[in-house]
Amino acid sequence: MKFICERSVLLKEISIAQEIIASKNVISILSNIYLEAENDSLLIKATDMKVNFETKVPVTVIEPGPTTVFGDKFLNILNSVPDGELEFEQKDNKIHIRPMVKKIRFQLRSTDSDKFPEFSVSNQDYFDIPVKDFREMISQTVFAISDDETRYFMNGVFLEKLDDRIIMVATDGRRLAYISKPVEKSIRDFTGIIVPPKILNIIIRRTGDEGLISISVTDRTIYIRFGSYSLSSVLLEGQFPNYRKVIPESQSNVLTVKRSEMLDALRRVSLLVEQKSHRVYLGVGPGFMSVYSEENEIGTAREEIPCTYEGGEVSIALNYRYIEEPFKAIDGEEVSIHFTEPNKAITIVPVPEKDFFHIVMPMQP
Repeated sequence: MKFICERSVLLKEISIAQEIIASKNVISILSNIYLEAENDSLLIKATDMKVNFETKVPVTVIEPGPTTVFGDKFLNILNSVPDGELEFEQKDNKIHIRPMVKKIRFQLRSTDSDKFPEFSVSNQDYFDIPVKDFREMISQTVFAISDDETRYFMNGVFLEKLDDRIIMVATDGRRLAYISKPVEKSIRDFTGIIVPPKILNIIIRRTGDEGLISISVTDRTIYIRFGSYSLSSVLLEGQFPNYRKVIPESQSNVLTVKRSEMLDALRRVSLLVEQKSHRVYLGVGPGFMSVYSEENEIGTAREEIPCTYEGGEVSIALNYRYIEEPFKAIDGEEVSIHFTEPNKAITIVPVPEKDFFHIVMPMQP
């Protein structure tokens, strides 16, 4: 195998491939990236046996053929050399890397490509959704995933199709994030699945706002295609909680606050929040909101910001991260908080309301 490629083009894709790889053990084939030069393109593959990644980049092929190389060192080499064309040639279980503009030579051990795992293909049809919509769905939910490995069924985002909507939900048992987007009604409904965050984080970092993303769902795997990329991930097993039971039917109190002012207040007050509980208080009265920490041996902080509210005075104890993260994810000038009583769930929604919301359970005062 021998080909010539622009360093910047290859570096971008190898960086993604290396994100996929779980192990950096040089002995394991899963630490390697698959390369195959043919028809003026280079096929790149990586896998950790749960998430698969595949893409193609344009190259000048001098001699076609496949190989695999240790991903970590390959990426380090690409990061170290200057921009410009690079020549790659495989000889005797080594791949030789030569920048055209510098007298630098690398030899990196390669492994036969036939040892690299085969990728599965979907036996179900794909459906399309605008990339911009899917990115928003991920960004509004992925931060609410549980990191408690004993509750593995909440370690991913729940995805389902109902009628003409596709729905994403994430929860860790103390908060819930929900978003839905329209899709064609003719698309096959599928039973709700739990998607691990690894593939979702790659999508949100590597997609733009233009074009479509194609999705196919089978009993155990989700397949995703966009641009020149093909990704797949094994699904999490288990029964996702019945999120519909958590969504309040109605909430009598509504306050509206400027998003930037709330985030600034949370950032400042959190400096003196007890770091185990992360507890802050929202003290709300007609026309004002106080964001404050509870008194402790370190000190206290309190900031008052204007809000639109016409109910009685209440104080709600919340994990400040559970308020901050939805406020960061929401794109808009104003945000509303809906509630009934200080000890019951609050709902955070954008103004004007859109197709997503965030539910947070208060803490004990």
